[in-house]
Amino acid sequence: MGDLWHHYKTAIIAAGVAVIALMLSVIIVPENEQAVIVQAGRPVRVYNPFVPNAAYGQTGAGVHLRIPLVEQVIRIDKRLLSVDMQQQQVLSTDQQRLNVDAYARYRIVDPVRMVRSAGTSERVTEQLEPILSSVVRQELGKRTFQSLLTAERGQAMANIRDLLDREARQYGAQIVDVRIKRADLPEGALAAAFVRMEAGRQEEAKTIAAKGQRDAQIIRADAEAQGAKIYADSYGKDPAFYDFYRAMQSYSVAFGKDAAGQNGNKTILLSPDNTYLKRFREP
Repeated sequence: MGDLWHHYKTAIIAAGVAVIALMLSVIIVPENEQAVIVQAGRPVRVYNPFVPNAAYGQTGAGVHLRIPLVEQVIRIDKRLLSVDMQQQQVLSTDQQRLNVDAYARYRIVDPVRMVRSAGTSERVTEQLEPILSSVVRQELGKRTFQSLLTAERGQAMANIRDLLDREARQYGAQIVDVRIKRADLPEGALAAAFVRMEAGRQEEAKTIAAKGQRDAQIIRADAEAQGAKIYADSYGKDPAFYDFYRAMQSYSVAFGKDAAGQNGNKTILLSPDNTYLKRFREP
């Protein structure tokens, strides 16, 4: 054994060094990571970068090589990352102070830019947190508290996402979604807001009822005017028939049954030659 070591010492040492160098040179990049190779502080290449809609196994994941001690590997998560905003108060346009809590989901789509601008994804999260807070205050400060309870809230979220995405691009990140976990009034102010909202709805109901009454009066007046016109037109065409028709209507009221269907106790004393009864005397 001593003779073998003596004769092949150099080869054994060289083989050991080669094995160690190979182990240090080989890197394994899983599907859920991007690997940025940095040389002298400068990104030189990327293994398994993010590619939208790329098929599984076709993104560059697997075994790769680097130069040991010369090239450094920075691993970046390809999955969605989260940035949470600390709860803060936002003043709405109707002077309501809202306790707002929000979060955003993002992913690194340009790992080289991320390494150059931030260095790590954790640093990107730290940079995006104050930007998210500022964008939320800016957007919600242009809206009323009531609007956040309607479909307008979705538009507000879309605007916040677009504004935050423009800022995130400088860090190689893409904002996928923004959500508000809560947007509540402080304790004691919520009940007062509900009272104001109820009063507003009652006032709106009164306005609608008044408008309905006005429209009903207009319709009734138009109908009466049309009826009067029809009577006038019929009188002009056949005055005798009109007189006869009006007399029959009067007789129906005077001698007919009442609203309950009863004849009632009516006593009418008229002279036989009274003008009111002339239709009874006509053949």
